[in-house]
Order: sequence, then structure tokens, then C-alpha cells
Amino acid sequence: MIGSRGRLWIAAGAFMAATAPAAAQAADAVNGLQLSRQWCSSCHLVEAGGTARDSAPSFPGISNDPATTPQRLRAWLAAPHPPMPGLDIAKAQEDDIVAYLMSLKSQ
Repeated sequence: MIGSRGRLWIAAGAFMAATAPAAAQAADAVNGLQLSRQWCSSCHLVEAGGTARDSAPSFPGISNDPATTPQRLRAWLAAPHPPMPGLDIAKAQEDDIVAYLMSLKSQ
């Protein structure tokens, strides 16, 4: 027979097991910044104090465009038009870049 403390531990363990995969897959804006520095900064201004090397729009400008949504950013990253090169990135990396871009949106 399981006592009330035992049931509490079982419930807590079940809750943690159910929520762990979602937490592990949460987008990481800090990693998105790192990826943006690596892959995007050769053309885009990706952060304050950076330098744009092309006529590409800045990340703050993209983020604050009223039409920018996470869905539109994902679609763009999946099928960009020239001169932006296609990016062969994992979905988690794409999610991180989108999370970073959305973190720049002014409140």
C-alpha cells in the first residue's frame, strides 16, 4: 500500500517525465544569437553594436516589422530567395534563430 507521501512522489515524477521532453525542445534565443553571429552576420546586422556588411535588413528591423511572425520567419529560413543562401540547418537551430529574432521585437 502506498501512503500519501508515496503518491506525491509518484505524481511529481510523472509530471517531470511528462514535461521534460517539452522543456528539452524549447527554443534557445541565446543559442540563436550565436548561430546568427556565425551564419548571418556576414550580411545582416544581428545585434546592437555589430556591423552590417551588405544591404540586407537588420535583425531588429526584421523583428519589428509588423508582418514578422515566427511562422513567416520559419518559412523564410526554409526557402529564402537570392541573394540569401539556402541554409541547411536543423529544426532546433531554426527554432533558436527564430527565438532570437522574436526576442528583439520591441514591446
